[in-house]
Amino acid sequence: MDDLLGLVGHAEARASLDHCLKCTICETQCPVAAVTPLFPGPKYVGPQAERFRADGSVDHSVDYCSGCGTCTLSCPQGVKIAELNSQARAAMKADHMTVRDRIITQTIAMGKLMTPVAPLANAALRVRPLRVAVEATLGIHRDAPMPKATSQTFMAWFRKRPVPSAPAPRGPVVFFHGCAGGYFEVETSKMTVEVLEHLGYRVVVPEQGCCGLAQQSNGLFEQATAAVLALCDRLRSAGSDLPIISSSGSCTGMLKHEAREIMGVSSEALRDVGLRIRDTMEFLRELHEANALDTSFRRQDTTVVYHAPCQLKGQAMGLPAIDVLSLIPGVTIVESEVACCGMAGTYGLKKEKHAVAQAVGEPLFTLIRDAAPELVLCDTETCRWQIREATGLPVEHPISLVHRAYGLSATRARRADPGAPSGA
Repeated sequence: MDDLLGLVGHAEARASLDHCLKCTICETQCPVAAVTPLFPGPKYVGPQAERFRADGSVDHSVDYCSGCGTCTLSCPQGVKIAELNSQARAAMKADHMTVRDRIITQTIAMGKLMTPVAPLANAALRVRPLRVAVEATLGIHRDAPMPKATSQTFMAWFRKRPVPSAPAPRGPVVFFHGCAGGYFEVETSKMTVEVLEHLGYRVVVPEQGCCGLAQQSNGLFEQATAAVLALCDRLRSAGSDLPIISSSGSCTGMLKHEAREIMGVSSEALRDVGLRIRDTMEFLRELHEANALDTSFRRQDTTVVYHAPCQLKGQAMGLPAIDVLSLIPGVTIVESEVACCGMAGTYGLKKEKHAVAQAVGEPLFTLIRDAAPELVLCDTETCRWQIREATGLPVEHPISLVHRAYGLSATRARRADPGAPSGA
């Protein structure tokens, strides 16, 4: 196993192994171990088991680690527990990769297939016998939250949108939409571009591709490495010194640290992109801290629940969404303070893990139901799918509330219907 993982950063994570004091803090914080005996806990399958893996043997229980990263974040000694678990999973799956795990990582192909037939594709996903058949053949749970296809991709909208006639006083920024933001969560990408243009930026969107996160989390390190390096080259083609903004929190985390810390990708291109990329709300907070954010927000009398996803917490940026949304008059924010929604990318799609994912997310779902908010906000796409499915409530990216508070939603409505009211 060391020969395999020596190529993917195993040595760096393993170097933290002996810092483990067996304090079990990671065990008490793990959302998966709390709900199922199928996962012995991050300490056991991580630093404890790692000492006995020299012969390549990996206990299959490591596959029940969701990769949320809570263990690494909570470890007082800095042990790379989640990273060790991800690397062990990759070694375990090297000879046991399922068709399902290969299919669910093909997010761009899925988007390209579903977009031309979006209404039909969405209707098909609601046909119970079909979902049962997919579960039986591919192992994707019949009740797992699935992305909703749109009839227009983000890039199709971007090329045809009304371009601001006024010059962009703040110059260009690069926008990275991610796979889901390109095909499924298209509204989030549209609103991000409109907010950036409102703030005086010229938005540049180069040809893009997948960041490889889904492949990485399913143990396909070689494919994920190729994907993330190709993406970095494309993002850099737009300019070597431009800020890169993304409303895909999980993809941003992949470029900032996961590709390097889990797969050991060592590349100047990745380092450069990782230093320049900012989560959208992180970028807005930085503008505010520099007294450069337009804070002439329209009042929004609304209560929202905000859930910070695991991938955002792993980027060590605090809670920029709350910092920015708190600037909007009338907004009451209920922070979930829950560790994980349970989805963990593709984890919650899988037949054998769906019940675990739902159990992990139940404290969040209960909190949301009790709060009865008008809106739930979360920074990553798959987490939003999970929360929507479980609660039946509207779940959006935080940029949607900023977009509304700037009056941009009303502006868009007036374009579509000149007789629409001018209020927010």
